[in-house]
Amino acid sequence: MDLTIAINGYRNPELLKLCIKSIRRNVKNVNYELIVTDSATEEETELMMREEFPGIKFFPSRINIGFQGMVKKSIEQSQGEYLLLLNNDIIVRENSVEAILEFMKKNPDVGIAGPQLLNFNDTLQYSCFRFYKPITILYRRTFLGKFSFAKKHLDWFLMKDYDHKKIKEVDWLMGSALLVSRKAVSKAGLMDPRFFMYMEDVDWCRRFWENGYKVIYYPEAKMYHYHGKASAKGGFIGSLLFNKLTWIHINSAIKYFKKYKDKPIPRHN
Repeated sequence: MDLTIAINGYRNPELLKLCIKSIRRNVKNVNYELIVTDSATEEETELMMREEFPGIKFFPSRINIGFQGMVKKSIEQSQGEYLLLLNNDIIVRENSVEAILEFMKKNPDVGIAGPQLLNFNDTLQYSCFRFYKPITILYRRTFLGKFSFAKKHLDWFLMKDYDHKKIKEVDWLMGSALLVSRKAVSKAGLMDPRFFMYMEDVDWCRRFWENGYKVIYYPEAKMYHYHGKASAKGGFIGSLLFNKLTWIHINSAIKYFKKYKDKPIPRHN
């Protein structure tokens, strides 16, 4: 089988339904299987999948297994030579899957490719990045990010100096929509389980580079992404006091920097 499209869901059956419908409506002329892996599954989601989508392989979990846990389950249960990993807040546009899949097939040195992600008003959503530095976290999470020197650094991190209409090798891609080859995954390995949530996509892309595979931003394929930025809610003080996701993000960042403290950053074009 050419392709597995694997949707990772978490407590939002309405978005999941929209994602599934966009795939069925817009993915054509591709031999693919569709599977759904869900974390902290609620009764409403199970009921919807059973009654509205009985033909889709569905793998619920009563506990929250985290993003990397869902990706691991999806890969283990999939059959495709290529795997399109989508969060349930992605809406697939016509020809987007066909375009990025054809690109991967023609470029076996590419291990991960990501489409251009758009807001629902068709504005660009930054989804390819340069590798974090410790200062990046500080600037993104504190009031320091409002100063000009910090904004300059964050613009560098977000690759604002690059024309996002052009195909490009990048350090890492947002994990919301990733096409990977099974051959590359078998060499680079699954997502690191030490990252329960956040930084797993950064780490994964880095390991693909370390194992000789390219990570490519492919803007000729476009998808919509409902990006809630839950870990950023409440401002700096509010998020530190009340937002559990902020602490998970910071904790994952500490693990990431410890893991790579003595390792050089992979170089590419």
